[in-house]
Formats: sequence, C-alpha cells, structure tokens
Amino acid sequence: MQAGMVIIGAGECGGRAALTLRDLGYEGPVTLVGDEPHLPYERPPLSKEAMTSEVPLIKAIASDELLAERSIRHIHSARAVAIDRAAHVVRLSDGSSLAYDKLLLATGSAPRKLPMPGLGGRCVYLRTFNDALAIRAHLSAGNRVAIIGGGFIGLELAASARKLGATVTVLEAQPRILMRGVPAEIAEIIHKAHETEGVKVLTGQGIAAIADNGVEVLVTLADGNEVVADLAVIGIGAVPVTALAAEAGLAIDNGIAVDGTLRTDDPDIFAAGDCCSFPLGVYGGRRVRLEAWRNAQEQGALAAKNMLGANEAHAAVPWFWSDQYGLTLQIAGLSDEGRSTVRRDLDDGAFILFHLADDGRLVAASGIGPGNAVARDIRLAEMLIAKRASPAPEALGSQAVKLKSLLAA
Repeated sequence: MQAGMVIIGAGECGGRAALTLRDLGYEGPVTLVGDEPHLPYERPPLSKEAMTSEVPLIKAIASDELLAERSIRHIHSARAVAIDRAAHVVRLSDGSSLAYDKLLLATGSAPRKLPMPGLGGRCVYLRTFNDALAIRAHLSAGNRVAIIGGGFIGLELAASARKLGATVTVLEAQPRILMRGVPAEIAEIIHKAHETEGVKVLTGQGIAAIADNGVEVLVTLADGNEVVADLAVIGIGAVPVTALAAEAGLAIDNGIAVDGTLRTDDPDIFAAGDCCSFPLGVYGGRRVRLEAWRNAQEQGALAAKNMLGANEAHAAVPWFWSDQYGLTLQIAGLSDEGRSTVRRDLDDGAFILFHLADDGRLVAASGIGPGNAVARDIRLAEMLIAKRASPAPEALGSQAVKLKSLLAA
C-alpha cells in the first residue's frame, strides 16, 4: 500500500507544494499537517489588510472544497513531534502516526524572542492570524503602541496602526531602520514617510528594561528615556523552526540544510521555505535562508517536482516587497553582493538603485515609488540578474535606455 507524500507545515510553502503535486499528476495520498486551526493561508496580509479591514479575513491558499476535490488530506491543529527515518513514519501531537514515501518539511520560522525579563501579556509577537486579531484589538484612536524592531513587519504594522488612529512609537536598536538588505537611501525615505504620518521613530535605541504590569507597558531605553504603551509588539526578526529536523538527525545550518534540489541529507526528506538554508546558484552557491512570500511559493512548487523525481535545482532570484503609506519597495537579488551602485530616476519621484559586483555583473536592484512605479523595471532587473548580465553603468542610470533593450542585448 502506497504511503504517499506527507507535508509538515500548512502555510504558503506547504499548501503550494500539496497543490503542485496534484497539478503534476501525482495520484497517491497527499497529507498536509498544520498546527493552526485554519486553512493554509498567506501571511503578508497579517500586518496590513488583516489589521485595517473592517472584517479581518484569512487569505486562504485553498478552500476546504478545493482540498477535498484534489484529494488532499488536511490535518489541522496538530504538530509533528518526531520523525522515524528508518520506518518512514512521522508521529503527531495527537498520538497518531503517518507513513510517508517522501516527506517535506515546510515548518517555516517563528518570531525571535526578546531575551528580557518583564514581558507579560501586553508584550506580543505577530506570526499567525490569531496573533493579528489580538493585536488589532489594540489598534484604535487613543491607544499607544510601541513596536520594538524597525524591520518590514514592524514598519508595516506601524503604518496599519496609524491608519486606525493609534499612537505609534518604533524602537530600533540599530543606527537606522531596515538595516538588513535595504539600502540606506531607500530606508531614509521610508523613515520620513513614517514621521510624516505621525509615527515616532527612535533609532540607535537599545532597551534597558521592560515592565508589563497588565495595564500598560513601560519600556526603558538605554539612554534612560521611557516609552509608555498600552501594547508592545516585538518584531526583531525570525528564527527557522528546525527542532523536528534536528531531533531526527538532519543537518542544520542556519535552517534545515538542503542541496540545490531542496533535498536534505536524507534522500527521502525535503525542506523548503523559511525553515531551510540552500545554495543560491546565481550567487555561486552562497548558502542563504530567505524569509519571503514568493520564495515560499517557488520552493513549495520546486520541492513537489523534486519529490516526484525531477531533480531540478533552485534557480530563482530572490525578490522582496513591502507596501507602506502608498509607497512600494521592491528588491530583486541580494544587495549586499554589490560593491557599487548606479541610480536610475523614474517618474513621480520613484527610483531604482542597481547594485553591481566588482566585475560589473548586476547582482541586485532596489526600487521605491508610489504604487507600482518600480514593478516593471524591477522585474526586468531580476531577469538581467538571472542571466548574470553586466550592463553598462551609464545605460542602467539613463531613463532614456529601456531595460528591455539591455535584456535583449
């Protein structure tokens, strides 16, 4: 009897993998295991639409009807607690077991915890839809919200909180917001946009102490100043969920270590999405771990192909985006690979920074502007990066030279 395909993690990555297995014609059993009570859903809306919509709704990847139609078994509200690699069995928190032919770990990441005493029920993290609902209850006029961490999640949440009328203070220990992967020139624009909207942004501010008395939160900064809030949301990054894999003896290297095909050191176990680190071909095999919506989609689909024997290597260029106050930031590639930068100005104040390696190869592009002002050019830049192109810097910097012509060349 065929054991089939088992996917641990019913988020974006796991959900896409399950659907792709059926799209590719696989007819054996497919089981999707998730620890939340919900259908597989997208997480990016949690800091945006789920906060600001009149009626917050989950943006589901698939309905119950579609899962039933595709014969995908969805086990919700259960965790995988152990993998018996020799027996090809996964044990679940409800006491049941699942046999597998191939196993995909799409366990995602979890919020990095703030290692300080004094955190109570008014010091929270955003990861799940239920987290979003709990935070949203505090985002109204007259309420004070302290957001610890000036990364994407914290800043998107700050924008949503301001839209709902809350008083917002962002605390960032680093010298500026968006230190990881976003050029300073673009981070400064986002910083100013937040200040224009009434957000108080404090950078270079370490936290000395937190006191949560159940009514309000007192945050004492390293310089002695204090911030008082009705709610503190902690967004200081994420860590890969690897305990299940580690206890099964799989290699861990800033995530579950996989090869270019997303296979672990066990030939029948794959890992994909936020939980895994993998060699990125376009950067010479540099091992990375990506926390990004599109990466979860792409790797979920690629893992499904390779579970069926395709043996296809990951070749996508990383892509990130964020929407705040009508501004859209998009980044293709890894900007820290660049050694020089060329700026291209676009209409309506939008611009793109092209990041070049020492040999002139285009390795990343970072853009910001209103609405979709940078989307088309970032997409073309992504294609140039994938082709390992080395366009002339003067051509990249000139709005008169179409990026499409550089791609054709």
